[in-house]
Amino acid sequence: MMKRLTTFVLVILAVFSIVTGCSKSADKKDNTLVIGIDDKFAPLGFRDENNEITGFDIDYAKAAAAKMGAKVKFQPIDWETKESELSSGRIDLIWNGYTITDDRKKKVLFTKPYLKNAQVVVTLANSKLTKLDDLAGKVVGLQSLSSAADALNANPIKSKVKTVTEFADNVQALTDLKSGRLDAVVIDEVVIDYYMAKEKDTFKVLDESLAPEEYGIGVKKGNEELLKKLQNALDDMNADGTAAEISKKWFGENKVIK
Repeated sequence: MMKRLTTFVLVILAVFSIVTGCSKSADKKDNTLVIGIDDKFAPLGFRDENNEITGFDIDYAKAAAAKMGAKVKFQPIDWETKESELSSGRIDLIWNGYTITDDRKKKVLFTKPYLKNAQVVVTLANSKLTKLDDLAGKVVGLQSLSSAADALNANPIKSKVKTVTEFADNVQALTDLKSGRLDAVVIDEVVIDYYMAKEKDTFKVLDESLAPEEYGIGVKKGNEELLKKLQNALDDMNADGTAAEISKKWFGENKVIK
């Protein structure tokens, strides 16, 4: 009886091994790039009124994948764990307004920058705040583990701010700003420009920005082959006008860095 059971187990394991092997081969043959995104990061990657994922980075990624002969799958992730998602292999790329920083360069490979941005401070349109120094004693919100946090921490005004409240995404931070629970929000310039166009006369941005920055695409350390293929695709898109066309669709002008 024990001998039969052992044989049965071995057969099951062999079948599982074959199925798993076929599955892996199929996945590899499928050539799908899994892209980690924050699906509340308009206008770069967000959900439209039909709950479909859309945005500049979404169109940009689709066009690059087409150049590479690959398919794309957009995987919403917790932005706080983005580098862990990449290093574990659950996603192939971090591509959604991902700011290039020295600290992140230690964790991932970056493409060349493709968009310029800045961290700015937004308040309600009727707020008396006009400059960075006015944040002293105020409650400020920002997205957790974002470059907004890095920019605020690097500025002397941080020590004078009463409280810094962190949120899972910018939408929640702006909601609390509108409700009066926050005095200001540190946020990406490209993001607040989008919301200011949608909600006219609701917000204003202080003249002084916290930090200029650039967006890049994150690739897993050690995967230089994917990085090279992706960068070649992005370069081709700049050369043939594809990148400019996508930028004009979302921003009304070509903002892509060549």
